[in-house]
Formats: sequence, C-alpha cells, structure tokens
Amino acid sequence: MAVMTIRDLDDEVRDKLRIRAAHNKRSMEAEVRAILTAAVDSPVEKAFSEALLDFAAAVRESGYTLELPTRDDMPRDPFA
Repeated sequence: MAVMTIRDLDDEVRDKLRIRAAHNKRSMEAEVRAILTAAVDSPVEKAFSEALLDFAAAVRESGYTLELPTRDDMPRDPFA
C-alpha cells in the first residue's frame, strides 16, 4: 500500500475532518481514505452526463419544447 503525506493543510480543514471522522465513527486516516476513494470512483463525466439526461427528462415532462440550433444554423466563420 502507498503512503501519502499532505503538507500545509489548514488547521480549519483538519478540525472539520476530525469532526467528520468522529461523526462517521472512523479515524481521521480512515476518513481521508473514504473521501479519496469516493472522489476517484465518481468521475465528473458520468455526473455531468447524468445531469444532462435529468435536465432533458425534466424538459420533456414539463411539456416545454426546447429548440436547439443545428450545425446548419451556425455561421461558417464565427469571427466574420
């Protein structure tokens, strides 16, 4: 297993981490491992795509018609 050192951690962050760890009945070290594991197991791309799908579903359910421009509607030279 790897070992990691975190330098220059704000005292306030450390204190909040200690409280969060106690709330979850874990050591601070175990809490940091849980936070880091959750962070890398939930990619931003997935969350963003899910948000887009949720938005599209909400638009459909509302009955609102959303008209988006097509490539043909876009100017050939945006700086012209």
